[in-house]
Amino acid sequence: MQIDLTGKRALVTGANSGLGAAIATALGKAGARVAINYVVHPENARAVADTIESSQPLTLQADVSSPDAVATMFQQLDTTWGGLDILVNNAGIDGARAVAWEVDPSTWRKVMDINLFGAFLCCREALQRMTKQNAGVILNITSVHEVIAWSGYSAYTSAKAGLGMLTKTLAQEAAPFGVRVLALAPGAIKTPINESVWRDPKMLRDLENKIALGRMGVPEEIANLVVTLVSDVASYVTGTTLFADGGMTDYPDFAHGG
Repeated sequence: MQIDLTGKRALVTGANSGLGAAIATALGKAGARVAINYVVHPENARAVADTIESSQPLTLQADVSSPDAVATMFQQLDTTWGGLDILVNNAGIDGARAVAWEVDPSTWRKVMDINLFGAFLCCREALQRMTKQNAGVILNITSVHEVIAWSGYSAYTSAKAGLGMLTKTLAQEAAPFGVRVLALAPGAIKTPINESVWRDPKMLRDLENKIALGRMGVPEEIANLVVTLVSDVASYVTGTTLFADGGMTDYPDFAHGG
């Protein structure tokens, strides 16, 4: 089955590298017009745009944790495209590792501002438009750490768990207007952000032992799921999180006894 998103207008936040870049490329190849959001390195955003040149992509600079910047970004979409059909909230950081009683509060807050508050701001702007047109899809990229604790990263896990519940609540609010809101939770995906892990044989082996399928995922596997979930193929899916984690949340260590 080939999914055709021709005519759909999509915004992907944090799309100038890694998972976001793969998602933007996949949406463009499916026919959607794609806006590539970034904060720094515009040349990377342009490089992603070049991979999907046929669908006339946009590159939009905006810090998603800034209400004014987000509002301006959506106004640019209104001016250029006249609205939006698909929002993929992908922008996020994990922050420096530190146990909760030692972490710098400003660092903790920054992770929350980008990962959770930033996603809310983009959802808010998107829903103002989608509810008026009685159509649209919002897909929030969460993480297996929606449900798996991760010592040293309390801000990240809290933000992703919060984003999961935000997804459910917004889905409930938006459903009467024909708008779907759902989440996709990747597991360990091989991207530049975790290169220090998968380049180290010992660390990679330890990570793979935490995954039932015994391997990391690749960005294209997540990107293809995104294309499916924002399309009409998934028209009856809303208010839930789909885990794409190779079975990490199946806790494979328990296959050898409790």
